[in-house]
Amino acid sequence: MTQNHYDVIVIGGGVSGSALFYELGRYTNVKKICLLEKYGSLASLNSNGSANSQTIHCGDIETNYTLEKAAKVKRTAKMVEKYCLQHGYENKVIFSHQKMALGVGSEEVNYMKNRYKEFKSLYPYLELYDKEKLAEIEPAVVYDKNGNLREEEIVGVGAQNQYTTVDFKALSDTFIDNTLKIEDKVTDIFFNNEVKNIQKIGSTYHVQTSMTQFTADFIVVDAGAHSLFIAHKMGHGLDYGCLPMAGSFYMGNRKILNGKVYMVQNPKLPFAALHGDPDILVNGFTRFGPTALMLPKLERFKPGTYLDFFKTLRLDLNVVKIFYDLLKDSDIRNYVLKNFMFEVPFINKKLFLQDARKIVPSLGADDITYAKGFGGVRPQILDKKNQKLMLGEASIDTGEGIIFNMTPSPGATSCLGNALRDVHIICTYLNLEFDEEAFNNELTEDTIRGDSNA
Repeated sequence: MTQNHYDVIVIGGGVSGSALFYELGRYTNVKKICLLEKYGSLASLNSNGSANSQTIHCGDIETNYTLEKAAKVKRTAKMVEKYCLQHGYENKVIFSHQKMALGVGSEEVNYMKNRYKEFKSLYPYLELYDKEKLAEIEPAVVYDKNGNLREEEIVGVGAQNQYTTVDFKALSDTFIDNTLKIEDKVTDIFFNNEVKNIQKIGSTYHVQTSMTQFTADFIVVDAGAHSLFIAHKMGHGLDYGCLPMAGSFYMGNRKILNGKVYMVQNPKLPFAALHGDPDILVNGFTRFGPTALMLPKLERFKPGTYLDFFKTLRLDLNVVKIFYDLLKDSDIRNYVLKNFMFEVPFINKKLFLQDARKIVPSLGADDITYAKGFGGVRPQILDKKNQKLMLGEASIDTGEGIIFNMTPSPGATSCLGNALRDVHIICTYLNLEFDEEAFNNELTEDTIRGDSNA
C-alpha cells in the first residue's frame, strides 16, 4: 500500500462532498478518509453563494414538484435544517425569510389554489395570500410604478416563519470543521489536487492528482459536471451525456422583496423559473434570476473546460434527437432564444425586465444591474439510451467500489440525504458499521422546534 492509502476518498469539496465526508466521519467506524479538492478552498464553484439562489428547496413552493417528490425533498431538507439548528448556526449558515410561490392571471391562480389544497397536508404551515394580504407582507408584487394595485388576478402560497435560506459554502465549511474535530480517525483534506486519472488495480483504486498519488478501497466522486467526465474516462456512464446550463442573475440596488418570491413553473421547461431572493451576501439586496443558458464548458468563470464539455457531451445521433425533441416545441425554443438574448449587452436588461415585472410590476431599468460574477453551471444529464433530458439529480453506482454523483438542483438541499444513500453503499461494500440511531436522533427526527418554525 502507498503512504497515502485511505478506506474512502471523496473527490470534490462542494457541499455534497463535504456532507459525505462529515457523515462518514461521524456515523461510521471508518478509520481513514480523505477529501480531494481541485481548488484552494471549499465550495468554490456551484456551492458558493454567488453561484446559486441560496435556497433550501423543501418542496412547498417549488411548483414543478409532485407531492411524492416534495415529500422526499422535504425529508432531506429537514436534515440540513436540523443540523444547523443543532449546532447553533441560525443567522450564520441558515436564515429565515418569508417565502411564496406567486400565481398571476386566472389560470395560474386556479392552479395555485388547487396546489395549496393538495400540499397543505404535507406542509401544514402553508398559507394562501390574496391580493390584500400580499400588499401587506410583500407589497412590491402587487403595486405598479404609479402605486396602484396591479390589475391581474394574483395569489401567493407560502409561509412567513420558516427557514428558507442557506449559505452553502458556509455549510460546507462547517461539515469539514466538525469532521476534523473527530478523534481516533484520520480525516485528511488536500487542496489544489486536481484528479487526473483513476485506475483500479485488483481491489484498490489508484488516484493520480496534479500533486501526488493516493490509493483507496472506495471512491465517491462529487465533482459536479466533472463527475461524468471522470466516469467516462473510466468507461462508466457512457449512455449519459452532459448539457451544462449556466444561470445568470440581476442584482437589485436595494431590498426590493422581503423574502423569496417564486413563480409557477412552466411544465414544458426543465429549468428553474425566474424568482427573486434576498441575497445574504449582498446586504439583503434582492437578486433576480436565474436565466438558463446552454454553455459549452463545465465550469463558469474558470479558464478552460471547453474540451471537457465536448468529451462529456459525447455527441451522437441520440444527443441530436434529444435536442431536436426539445427545440421543436415553440415554448422551449423561444425560451432558449430569449435566455441567450439575456446575455447580450444593451438589450439584455430590457428583455429581462419584461419577465421580472411579473414578480415586481414596478421594476425599472435603474433598479437592477447585471450581476457580474454571479451564477454557476448545472450539469443537466442527457439520457441517450431513452433519448431524453433527465431532471434532478443523477448518480452512477458502479457496484465496484466507486460512485459518481452529478447533482443539479436540489443537490445542495439534498446533500445530507444523498450522502446517507452513499454511506449505506460504502458500509455494505467495506463491511463497515453505520450508527443509524445516532444519525436519526441528530438529523431525522420529525419535530424540529415545532415543525421547523423559526
